[in-house]
Amino acid sequence: MVVGAAVLGACVAGALLLTGCNGKEEAKGSAADAPSPKAAATGGKETATSAASKTPVATASAGSISAAKSPGAVPAASKAPVATASPAGGTDDDGCDHKMPISPDEVAVYRYTPEGGSLSLIVKYGNWGCGSPDSDGAPFETVGKETFIPMDQAAYITVTNPIVESTENQHIGVQEFLDWLEAHPNSGLVFTYHLGADGAIDRLDEVFTP
Repeated sequence: MVVGAAVLGACVAGALLLTGCNGKEEAKGSAADAPSPKAAATGGKETATSAASKTPVATASAGSISAAKSPGAVPAASKAPVATASPAGGTDDDGCDHKMPISPDEVAVYRYTPEGGSLSLIVKYGNWGCGSPDSDGAPFETVGKETFIPMDQAAYITVTNPIVESTENQHIGVQEFLDWLEAHPNSGLVFTYHLGADGAIDRLDEVFTP
């Protein structure tokens, strides 16, 4: 009986020993089969590197480079026109009065008319303008419309160029003067005139102009 118990105890102890040895070998095999942390880390790095190497690298297109170099983002400033100062009053001081009043006793004579049974000159009033440096004299600038001034048929008349060939006034008769006006209508020659008591011209003198 005692021997049997001893044999049974020895068997149990041997079984326990075998179980412990197998457990260690299995644990050792499992640890050997499992990848080490370093290997795992290295493998992960290699995987990431491999994945990164397989990813296409984005490159900047020519359009993007052009857009970056283009100055379109900052528009170029244009040059503003430089204002130039004009002389005071808009004209040079040439010593000429540009606002002369209408001459009270000078007219430009254009034609004549005997309508109404009386002689009248067709004239325009005006004033003397400002001559330019390259002209022979100031022009007589007419204003307004043509008007009529009665003329005495016995008026005293003196004329110069181009009615007569003279730079000095020469006396001519009324009919001679009317004939010249009829042959040269709308000449616009300038005359000073004087009115008689009846309101008609009794004296007419041509103003010589070069």
